[in-house]
Amino acid sequence: MVHPQLWEQAAADAAVTGRLPLDFGPLLAGQRPYLAAGTLGVCHLETPVADAEGPFSGYPQFNVPPQILAAAKDVGYDACTTASNHTIDWGTQGVERTLAALDAVGLDHTGSYASAADAEEVLILDQPQARVAVIEATYGLNGLVPDEPWRVDLIDAQDMIAKARAARGQGADIVIAALHAGDEYSSDPNAQQVEVAHALADSGEIDVVYGHHTHSVLPVERYNGTWIAYGLGNGVTELSPVHEVNNEGLMIRVRLSRAAGGGWSVSGFDWVPSLIVAAPYRWCSLAPDRPVGACSSPEHEAAVRERTRRVVESRGAAGAGARQWEVSADGAGR
Repeated sequence: MVHPQLWEQAAADAAVTGRLPLDFGPLLAGQRPYLAAGTLGVCHLETPVADAEGPFSGYPQFNVPPQILAAAKDVGYDACTTASNHTIDWGTQGVERTLAALDAVGLDHTGSYASAADAEEVLILDQPQARVAVIEATYGLNGLVPDEPWRVDLIDAQDMIAKARAARGQGADIVIAALHAGDEYSSDPNAQQVEVAHALADSGEIDVVYGHHTHSVLPVERYNGTWIAYGLGNGVTELSPVHEVNNEGLMIRVRLSRAAGGGWSVSGFDWVPSLIVAAPYRWCSLAPDRPVGACSSPEHEAAVRERTRRVVESRGAAGAGARQWEVSADGAGR
């Protein structure tokens, strides 16, 4: 979620790297080894992007530098979801501009659409080993009304299940669903999150559910054989002096395996805690084997690790097999 502080940091970094006028690469660089250790990386783009020269704006109606997308592609992401409560902050033009910018850097996307035909399509990411479908929807649009009802996917369990079935019909081996929902700064999912996530899991069409929006890490559970990560907190965002959980995040890895009969399934679920730190602004891993130095004081890091572990495991994730992710512990981490 790109606030003015982050593009100010990108300008300062560009003055050093020479990648003028804005270089978001150093901000995201800590994620590179984790993305390199996987086959497919998916991000969530919370906000619409502006033209390269601006004008830019932050909260409450975002219009952020598109250079963040080139950095996301460079660090290892393959696709981004785009449905959030801020998707139409800058109207239809903002949506279309954002999708064009994603296309320009080679990032696949789903959640908001440039045409009715696009909205009917399901994002299927073809990998050498398997075909992975991603569907995503948001709880709302901050009271704004899109020009067309198909412009942004809104949360409806049956609609999402129908998309999952369509993806299966098109040959998807794995279907992942993302929900942009919840109560901000909470440590527990709300009723909508639980009801929809459980309905998706009960359908038998969806293999993994994860969420964002609350700006706080939420629990992970294994329900009816399906992994659900209710909220990943924040990846990169402004540092909040008021809501400490705003500065914390969760990167997850879903491990897939193919059975002798040819079918694919989820065989493992891993997570790593993170912090957004300032001076300079950086995404920073709190994993024991992180490839860079300390994020904060030992006391602060220990407190964040413990709070994250406690929340993540509050719905039985550890007993179900979720583990903290250490890249060095399993080589390439694949």
